[in-house]
Amino acid sequence: MADYFKDKAENWDAGDVRKSTPLAIAEAIKERFVLDKEMSIMDFGVGTGLLGFEIAKDVKKVFGVDMSPSMLAKLKEKNSPELSIEAVEQDIVKKPLADIFDGIVSSMTLHHVEDLEVFFKSIYKNIKEDGFLAIADLEKEDGTFHSDNTGVYHFGFNKDELCEIVKKCGFKDVSFDSIATINKPQRDFGVFLLSAKK
Repeated sequence: MADYFKDKAENWDAGDVRKSTPLAIAEAIKERFVLDKEMSIMDFGVGTGLLGFEIAKDVKKVFGVDMSPSMLAKLKEKNSPELSIEAVEQDIVKKPLADIFDGIVSSMTLHHVEDLEVFFKSIYKNIKEDGFLAIADLEKEDGTFHSDNTGVYHFGFNKDELCEIVKKCGFKDVSFDSIATINKPQRDFGVFLLSAKK
């Protein structure tokens, strides 16, 4: 499996936009779901932990799942005794985890998942009864968000289509809310938070 983020990992955290979007996502998640110190959370597509570390402040443990060894190496460098994420290098679509979590969060990773139905059916099994799902990604766009669309399977997401897939995979209380905007020279891109319960 190619590590698409090998060349990007070193400077991934640079720049205000890169940091401000995960902060807005974390804030939106905390507005919708009550996090507590007993919770175990999976951050799918954790990257360098920009979202995961924000969530980790309020829960017992965050397991950061990613397929990029380079990104996970940067994440491990940021771990401290006070705040840490357990890194898990795995393609959970092809090889699902057996663990059960109180919730699954994700930031800007879903557009890299080719088969959405297989993905949502798989992670449904990883969430405990009444647990939650909180996935943030791009609203429908024209393919110009990335300068290189290698490994990008979706140019953002249509609200109705995505919610339908999530419901079909067993989730309830599904909602899709615009929570942030990423300003790029070519245009502005909307970011949504899809939230649901098992």
